[in-house]
Amino acid sequence: MLRVDFDEGALARMGVARGADPLWETALSLHLLQNGEEPLVYGPWRREVRGALRRTQLADEVRALMRLCPPTGYFPDFLTPGRGDLDLVDGVDRVRSTPRRRLVAELTRLCGDLRGPVPPAVRWVASGDAAALRWLGGALSRYHAVAVAPYLPVIRARAGEDRARRAEAALSGGAEALLASYAELPGWRRDGTRLAAPYPEPRSLRLGGRPLTLVPAFFCVRTPLALVDESLPPVLVHPLRPAPDWLPRLRAGAARPSVAQLTGPSRARMLESLETPMTTTSLAAALGLAPSTASRHASVLREAGLVATRREGNRVLHRRTALGSALLDGDVQQVGTPGSHASATSMKMLET
Repeated sequence: MLRVDFDEGALARMGVARGADPLWETALSLHLLQNGEEPLVYGPWRREVRGALRRTQLADEVRALMRLCPPTGYFPDFLTPGRGDLDLVDGVDRVRSTPRRRLVAELTRLCGDLRGPVPPAVRWVASGDAAALRWLGGALSRYHAVAVAPYLPVIRARAGEDRARRAEAALSGGAEALLASYAELPGWRRDGTRLAAPYPEPRSLRLGGRPLTLVPAFFCVRTPLALVDESLPPVLVHPLRPAPDWLPRLRAGAARPSVAQLTGPSRARMLESLETPMTTTSLAAALGLAPSTASRHASVLREAGLVATRREGNRVLHRRTALGSALLDGDVQQVGTPGSHASATSMKMLET
């Protein structure tokens, strides 16, 4: 088990990443390509990515990356410098700026004595040579373009849903409710101000008064991850647990006319986010909108019959209607049927 003890004041400083972190997703997807875990959920993705790597002639380069990022045990902290606060370009620049002393220390931890028989890519990066670090940054970017970038719509949607749940918990019950929301993850539990999660070995994450950042990760499976070097800002990366049919649904969405053509991009994203009922505040947090803007979009979708709204206690929840789901599923003919409750006037409103 991994145990996180929130000392006095640390709980109030706990933070949630703005979204999925590109380099964490890159590293964790490299793990999944190697270990074959969760075949039902990630098997189709593996087949697509392996085919794309062959077509783009990146297979050999990615095998070299795998030497730096093995699927079990330790992998270097310098490969994942972000906490959901860096885009890919900034993250890669941070990797390329890693001091040689740190490169040597972490790669020695990975491979043992670097003077012995180690993979050429590891020895080259450990040298700190500028060309080696340029290659590393470029290889990470090229792999990300094939294995992560094509799947960003579903990755961002799942991360947005997760952030919305955390925001809703924090707004309704403060820091303690936010902490309790993570105890809903399989195998996780909360005991007072301690959070415990499944982990390959017993470990305590010492915060020392520093804020902990929780980072959702689409390619993280089963157990969370934390940086090994405890002098670095503490991060806890946790699984997002996508549905088994996530890739077929993504492909079906790409093959049909875009919902955004009818509703506009922001309202399309709002419809996609409403897999489960959400408040206006949660929608605003998930989509990065002002609450007033989220409320206006929800009103327009409600007038079109794509969203229904109801009050539960002191909360107002929006849910996607059957008609909204039909639109997302590409059944646009149903939108225009007499019994659809979507009048020509209300559909016209979607275009404004």
